[in-house]
Order: sequence, then structure tokens, then C-alpha cells
Amino acid sequence: MSADRLLPSGEAEELVAMARELAAGELAPNAAHAEAQHAFPRSTFRHLGELGMLGMPYDEAYGGAGLPYEVYLQVLEELAGAWASVAVGVSVHVMSCYPLATFGTDEQRARWLPDMVGGTLLGGYCLSEADAGSDPAAMRCRAERTDTGYRLTGSKAWVTHGGEADFYTVFARTSDHRSRGISCFLVPGDAPGLSAGKAESKMGLTGSTTATIELDGVEILEERRIGDEGQGLQIALSALDSGRLGIAAAAVGLSQSALDHAVAYAGERETFGKPIIEHQGLGFLLADMAAAVDSARATLLDAARRRDLGRPFARQASVAKLVATDAAMRVTTDAVQVLGGAGYTTEFPLERFMREAKIMQIFEGTNQIQRMVISRHLQKDGAAASIRATRAA
Repeated sequence: MSADRLLPSGEAEELVAMARELAAGELAPNAAHAEAQHAFPRSTFRHLGELGMLGMPYDEAYGGAGLPYEVYLQVLEELAGAWASVAVGVSVHVMSCYPLATFGTDEQRARWLPDMVGGTLLGGYCLSEADAGSDPAAMRCRAERTDTGYRLTGSKAWVTHGGEADFYTVFARTSDHRSRGISCFLVPGDAPGLSAGKAESKMGLTGSTTATIELDGVEILEERRIGDEGQGLQIALSALDSGRLGIAAAAVGLSQSALDHAVAYAGERETFGKPIIEHQGLGFLLADMAAAVDSARATLLDAARRRDLGRPFARQASVAKLVATDAAMRVTTDAVQVLGGAGYTTEFPLERFMREAKIMQIFEGTNQIQRMVISRHLQKDGAAASIRATRAA
């Protein structure tokens, strides 16, 4: 079975169908081997770039596809259901382009964005540090003024595409002010002084390279600063709102694929003279899995549609990331259970799905951080409602 989608146009339906065919025909057959070999699928990203899938939500004037987020995220779902490392990589690349696309000047966008969103280049997002993950305002990486621009010194941790990316969106401290002392920079991947550490050894997403990026006096021109000096934290948090939707979409796609495998197996495997899906214990478990997937997709699309309409969506993005990734962990675990011993083997992809789901509860802000974000929005909205009620009285 495949997801039952309500798409806004015939063009969107065709695009999602193309992504589904690509996922089934090219991604799924290669995913298990590449993941087992810890092989970074650079040729796959090049192919996706040629198809216009590395710049889906960005302006066609700069080489993007101009898709609404509602459509882009459902394309991402289809990719994730076949190969999560690739879908996460697309999401990270799209987020890495966001600061330039949203906060860059017209001149900066015209100069760099077409290659970034057109598929020629692959991006990395350098925000977290070893001691500044959930608290980015505590970062120590510094950008010191020079006669021509800035000199960047420090380390960035947990960088997806670290050592593989052609450019990095880097956040560094330009003053000691906690929240207004951080700036954003577009740094070439081959800049002198920039290097990647040894790739992390991970329990999942082993086809996606994650590494520390070292910045040893990296010199960049002032024209590569994105936004105003001191605006970096605002830019980073804005990018994360959209990036969380990408991870939520990857989680929903992973959940959908796990559900599909479990339903197919339960319809074929027989015990006590009938398919196991007809046993209430398994049938109800599959029903709960389906409800979790549908609910996660609904929260994702609600946030995406708000974003497409230009309405505030930060709280909804955190809800979507929280709901979708928690659902992915639960659904993939239950899918392994449906298959029993077979689910624990590498003959089926479900054990890999379960390992991949775990990281989705952690990156782009842990789910504990999402709960903090949501509660702060509730507090803020509650205070505003109280003020309005007092004025009305």
C-alpha cells in the first residue's frame, strides 16, 4: 500500500508519483548495501540535483522548483520510505540553503543560490558544537574581523555531509553578547583551513556522513556574511523551524514504509490456519500503527500549509517534529514485532528502519527541546490572550 494523499494539483500528483517511482526503482534497491558499507551516496545526490529535487521549495528564478512546502515534504516522504539517509540529506541541504535564500541580499542570491539549489553543489549546516547543541547561544566558534572580512576559528560538531559538502552555512560568534553576538557565514567547502574530522560511527543513517568540521583561521570575505552582523541566531532558529518539517517528513516516510512492510507480511504469513493480520492481537497493533502514521502526517501538513500561507508555524513545526519522530520510533519498533524473528534480521529493512528512527528524535532539536519550544509558545499565547481579555473587560 502507499500513502493516501490529498495533493493541491495534478502537477503535484505527478511529481510525487515520480518521486515514488524513483524511490522504488533506484533508491530502495541500493539502500541496504550502501548503508552496510557506510557508503556516502554522492552520485544519488547528483542525480536528484539533475531532477530538480535539491531545490524544491526555492524560487524558480534562482533555479529552484518553486514548490509549496506541502508538496516538497510529501516528495521527501517518498524518498525517506526507500532510503532515509538520502531524504535526511535533502532536508539538510535545503536547510543549508535557507539562510541565503531568505536573508541574503539580491546580489548574494544571484551569485550563489542557483548552483546551491540547482543541484550542482551539496550543503552542510554548521550550528551545533560539542558543548553547544541544544543551546546554540553558548557556541564558542568565533569570527574575528579582518581588513577584508572575517577569520573563523573553532569547531562545529555533528555536521551532516561533514567533509562531503561543497559549502557550509556556518554560525560563529562575532561578539560576546549571548543572543545578538552570533553571525551567519557562507563558507566554501574547500576553503583553506577548513577540514573534517573522522566520520562518526553511528547506529543508523550510516550512509549519511556525520563529522566535526574544524575551522583553523578560515579567511572569508565580508560579502559571505549572510544577514546583519549579530543576526545569526535569529537566522539559525528560523532555518530550524523549516528544517524540523523536513525531518518530520522523513520520519513520516519511514513510518509509512515500515507500516507497508508489516501489513504485507501480516497478510502473507499464516498461523493457526489464517493470515496473522486476521488475529486481533496483530490486527489491532497494525491499526494503531496506521493511526500513528496518519496523525503524524496530519500535523506535518498542518504546519506546512501554515508556512505556505505565510502564517506563523514555529509551534506547529515543533509539534510535527515531536509527533512524527516519536511515531516513527514506535511504528518501526512495532513493525519489527509484527515480523517476529524475521524482523530482527537484515533480510528485511525493518531493523534498519528502527535504528534510523532513533536519531530523528534527537537531531534538529531533541524532542525534549521541542516540548520546551511548544510550552514557551503556549505561555506566550496564554499571556497574550490574558491581555486581550483584560482589555475587552
